[in-house]
Amino acid sequence: MPGGRLTQQERQQIALGLADGLAYAQIARSLDRPTSTITREVMRNGGPTAYRADLAHRATERRAHRRRQTAPRGSEAPPQAHGRDAEAVREYEETLTTVFMASGMTKMTARVMACLYTTDSGSLTASELVQRLQVSPATVSKAIAFLESQDLVRRERDERRRERYIVDDGIWYQSMIASARALTTVAETARQGVGVLGLGTPAAVRLENAARFLDFVSESSARAAEQAREILHTKSGTTSGGPATPSPDRG
Repeated sequence: MPGGRLTQQERQQIALGLADGLAYAQIARSLDRPTSTITREVMRNGGPTAYRADLAHRATERRAHRRRQTAPRGSEAPPQAHGRDAEAVREYEETLTTVFMASGMTKMTARVMACLYTTDSGSLTASELVQRLQVSPATVSKAIAFLESQDLVRRERDERRRERYIVDDGIWYQSMIASARALTTVAETARQGVGVLGLGTPAAVRLENAARFLDFVSESSARAAEQAREILHTKSGTTSGGPATPSPDRG
């Protein structure tokens, strides 16, 4: 599998693939590249509808030039914990950020989430996020406010009375439960409209169908989250037989 940065010719093939409506995985296979590489490339250069090969190539060259300019002269990047490859970690954080963006987060919110999630402690202070992401405190505060509203982070005071923003084993469970509750609220509101618009009318039928659909999705999501909850607390990510699965007697 080829390594290194995408070439201009590869970017042109990506643009052609997008124009033909191909999925990222199909484009990746045609280029013998990881799907994550194609996803990241497209999402940080305008998205699938606005991607332009020449603009993407120039933007990448500018980013590489800025990194060379801002890198400390005569010094290497600080060593990574556990012997990690610093460049591989940076690339992975970009990939994770791209995936979070594709799920609906803004770029900065996705960057904060990726930064927290790839930190061994699972927690950072506002000043640490500002330093790592090279953004303003107000930008971090806004991103954290959104993540908190979605139950994706929580905050605590450490021994020095500093606020720490934390992602832990329960965030995905809490987020899924919050999402299920939000869907239930939408379903209830849709069902209220049935009486207002007149039972049996096209608009009322549409709302009733939406309510029944959302009820089903909400209940299924909450049930699945409960059944899979213990996976989040499994210390070993995988077993010799494959991914960890919840025990049948719990859920």
